[in-house]
Amino acid sequence: MVQKPRRRPEISIPTPLTRETLDIAALHKPQGHKFTHGHALILSGGAGRTGAARLAARAALRVGAGLVTLGVPPAAQMEVAGHITSVMLTRVPDGAALQEVLTDTRLTALCLGPGLGLHDEKHDLIQVVLKSGLPAVLDADALTLISQSDRLFAALHPACIITPHGGEFSRLFGDLSAKLDGADLTGRAAVVGQAAQRAGCTVLLKGAQTLIAAPDGACDLHDATGPRAAPWLATAGAGDVLSGILCGLLARGLPMRSAAGLATYLHVEAARTFGPGLIAEDLPEQLPTVFRNLGL
Repeated sequence: MVQKPRRRPEISIPTPLTRETLDIAALHKPQGHKFTHGHALILSGGAGRTGAARLAARAALRVGAGLVTLGVPPAAQMEVAGHITSVMLTRVPDGAALQEVLTDTRLTALCLGPGLGLHDEKHDLIQVVLKSGLPAVLDADALTLISQSDRLFAALHPACIITPHGGEFSRLFGDLSAKLDGADLTGRAAVVGQAAQRAGCTVLLKGAQTLIAAPDGACDLHDATGPRAAPWLATAGAGDVLSGILCGLLARGLPMRSAAGLATYLHVEAARTFGPGLIAEDLPEQLPTVFRNLGL
């Protein structure tokens, strides 16, 4: 994988993310209208693969994005239309169509990857997303495609957040991934910091101890072990919801590091609010209760 020439980051012990250290006040919605609260565009896969993007879209809407639109291939349009109400829909058959959609200057954040698929034409979608310069969450299939293409990896930029689990991290950063095994928390933070430097964007390594590293070496830790454990998050689609929450916060204008930390915290709080028996569809619906518990 291509390496970008950047100053070696100064790695320190990761900053613990708690209710006290997070910028909870950023979740308060001041007066305005829907466009002042951001417009998120989430790209969907084809027919039979739209559930992940729909989960992400619902989460982005619940976290407070003023508008959320699903960009859908024509073959999946009727499938998606039959499942959504508050979320909007637009046809995105290819990269050229996506470029046209992105001429709408009211769009403020993008999400690409959940259920996207791994066909060759998806490379064009990723390239258009990265070229736009908009804040973008890249997850799931998008990460696999980026790991296979030096061109796409090189196009990552500081307004991107990639959200790999361990396997995806290994595909993206094979040599660094080997250093994670057996490393203590500080060592793991150093590895994720090196990954963020190499990619030139924020890296959110998912897990019970989620590490969020910026290209400059700043690293945060969200610890969901012990009294904050949420084992119910080990369910299909939970990661897609996290991507949607993160995209919604970026759409609202939160900075990268703040959005990543808050998204991870809210994701766990939603799981803990519901408890055992959780499935991914339950997570966005817990966010209003989480907000009330936070005093918002």
